[in-house]
Amino acid sequence: MSAKEKVKERVKEAWNKESSSALVLYNDDFNTFDHVINCLVKICKHSPEAAEQCAFIVHYHGKCAVKHGAYEDLEPRCLALLDQGLSAKIES
Repeated sequence: MSAKEKVKERVKEAWNKESSSALVLYNDDFNTFDHVINCLVKICKHSPEAAEQCAFIVHYHGKCAVKHGAYEDLEPRCLALLDQGLSAKIES
């Protein structure tokens, strides 16, 4: 493998590690729309409009990827959502 190919491979691996995970929020029968929206604004830094759209997607489709990025960035957000009583997990 040439040096150029090695560099391309490292860049590809780094890109995959940083962008291959999604924080997925799941529907439940306990939390209100307002609570979900407030959590998405506070924890995921969504605009109120984006948070509302995600809340409706979760409600009608059962789940929604609310944030994409590196696992290291998503993990504390996932834990914070769980601490607020929401159902969430990180998927690759």
